[in-house]
Amino acid sequence: MKKIKFAFAIHNHQPIGNFEHVFEHAFIHSYLPFLEILERRPRFKISLHFSGILLEWIKSHHPETLDKLRSMVEKGQVEMLTGGYYEPILTIIPDGDKIGQIQKLTEFLKKEFDTQPVGMWLAERIWEPHLPKPLSEAGVRYTIVDDSHFKYSGLTDEELLGYYLTEEEGYLLALFSSSKFLRYSIPFKEPEETIKYFKKIASEDGENLIVYGDDGEKFGVWPQTHELCFKERWIERFFDEIEHNADWIEMIHLKEALNLLPPKGRVYLPTASYHEMMQWALPAPASTEYEEFEHILKEQNLFERFGLFVRGGFWRNFLAKYPEANNMHKKMLKLSQKISEIENQKRRSKTKLNKAKDLLWKGQCNCPYWHGVFGGLYLPHLRSAVYQNLIQAEKLVDELTHTTKNWVDHQVFDFDKDGTEELLVHTPILGLYFSLSSGGSLFELDFKPKSANLLDTLTRREEGYHKKLLELKEKKKGEDKERVATIHDLVLTKEEGLEKFLTYDWYRRGSLIDHFLGEQTKLEDFSKCRYPEQGDFVNQPYRYKMKSGEKGFDLTLYRDGFVWVGDKRAPLTVAKKISLTPKGSDLDISYLLINNYPARINLWFGIEFGFAIPWDEDEKSFCYIKDHDVKTKELAGMGNTNRCTEFGIRDDHLKLDINFKLDRSAGFKTGQSQLWRFPVYTVSLSEEGFERVQQSLVLFPNWKITLEPQERWEVKIVNSFTPLK
Repeated sequence: MKKIKFAFAIHNHQPIGNFEHVFEHAFIHSYLPFLEILERRPRFKISLHFSGILLEWIKSHHPETLDKLRSMVEKGQVEMLTGGYYEPILTIIPDGDKIGQIQKLTEFLKKEFDTQPVGMWLAERIWEPHLPKPLSEAGVRYTIVDDSHFKYSGLTDEELLGYYLTEEEGYLLALFSSSKFLRYSIPFKEPEETIKYFKKIASEDGENLIVYGDDGEKFGVWPQTHELCFKERWIERFFDEIEHNADWIEMIHLKEALNLLPPKGRVYLPTASYHEMMQWALPAPASTEYEEFEHILKEQNLFERFGLFVRGGFWRNFLAKYPEANNMHKKMLKLSQKISEIENQKRRSKTKLNKAKDLLWKGQCNCPYWHGVFGGLYLPHLRSAVYQNLIQAEKLVDELTHTTKNWVDHQVFDFDKDGTEELLVHTPILGLYFSLSSGGSLFELDFKPKSANLLDTLTRREEGYHKKLLELKEKKKGEDKERVATIHDLVLTKEEGLEKFLTYDWYRRGSLIDHFLGEQTKLEDFSKCRYPEQGDFVNQPYRYKMKSGEKGFDLTLYRDGFVWVGDKRAPLTVAKKISLTPKGSDLDISYLLINNYPARINLWFGIEFGFAIPWDEDEKSFCYIKDHDVKTKELAGMGNTNRCTEFGIRDDHLKLDINFKLDRSAGFKTGQSQLWRFPVYTVSLSEEGFERVQQSLVLFPNWKITLEPQERWEVKIVNSFTPLK
């Protein structure tokens, strides 16, 4: 009788900062019922991975479940897998952090389950050839990647019925191949389909090994899967099939396979992740063309044979595709380097240093660093959690590196690694990040008492899947709604009319962005970035001057640029001065415009401030304008108010008041000053379908100005940040 060995591996994870109800929903609808069924089937062996984040939550909220899991480990039914504790993309964090995170989860598993893991789950199966060395140094003997990784190296399905060895600098690592057929069959096809497949690949010697490794959330969390897996008993029916065929299907742990079977050979894999991830990493136009090419191959029945030669992008390209992801990544790298430098000094508080390191690791949680069919980067609460942990770690580093609380640090260097310099200013209260190459704009503003980046917004940009939303609008009714699709195939929307919100920005959202509007510009057009920009200041280089003293720090950013006045290109100087003190939380901002044109010019000038203040249905957070009745619901709507001298945002989530006070000399009495306000929405994919997400609220004070030759115009703004009780 032909036989086969079958290894079943599951990965469960929830990101740092996810909502409590999301954890609970996933637990009730997936993790718990799966474990309960597993407990009743002691012959079904499984290799199981929980991220440290999720294990901590279960220990805190459902400790009895850890007892259940511990019992299955003791009985030899469950093999626990290690990994990065906070589920980082290992390839993009320093080696010391890789090793530290893996060892942290390994120690947790030793303590809680009295087991020594030798295998690990590789987050998002993102592989790069340098990984064997740090993984081996962390005590890992094997990991799992997709079969596509191997096929990119020329191997076939028949050659993947086992494991291979790879190395880096002589450090050895075993690699198991997760079957794409199984990943797309379980739980979306009838269990008998898997049994039929096993019969095709079984061997007389019983040495062939087939591996399934995928997310546990597909058993109850993914759309429509809870009913399929538990109400329709898919999991139990699958377990039944395995048990009924136990005479030729041998369940085996991956570590057992490593000890029982010889390696198939040596292999060196290219950089890769799973098929969909590599498409998501492509820029939108390339992603669309990639999909079209795949469609052509399938239409001509060529994809099955030649599809392995069709590859998408490279995971790290997310850091080029999304500057906001790159911003978090480079902040994380800079902080990791600082902590490493302090660690080498060996004279600092070890307790505080270890706390900073753990906060850094929390800030490496992968989910908000990328975006695909899951919300990821587009979800403000996930980005916010990364910034919260990184800023908390920064505060501890500040305490370890400064002997007083009366300091201002500034650096001019290539922070985001794009070949141009940024200017960073830090005090015990504030962290300011200026782009010298793009408008002298402020792209990060850390308010350290709240451990928050107040400019943690997102630019609206085209995604390859946006065309599907437009196609969905025209789609005919009457489709087959009975079949449960994989999450990669579903096209759902959470509200009607989302296509109306598909608008794209031509510059990166932030603050202190200097605009000159065409005379016919309307608020709605400006909010959609469909207006005539008359100046060359928004995304062009600014020069700078700095002055630092005991009383504070002054930074002046200035540009000698041009504005279009009719068909004339008029030279104009814009200078903005930002002043702050070491212990203060106010920014004193003064603007100066100088007409360098030999004739009178009419200008419409405005300053964009964009704050990452999400609207909430409870309407506890709101925008306010002094002497004007503006409050309720204004975070979710747009508006125009004339002659404003004081306005702001009350953020009830952060318990923070963001206030602006403007002087009265800049056109207020003439009625030529306005305050525009509007939300910035993105349209993105999540597990539940297309959704609209508010990323920020834009406050845009603007003035209509007439300047004679060499005439100056000034406005002063005090931007204050006050914690609320």
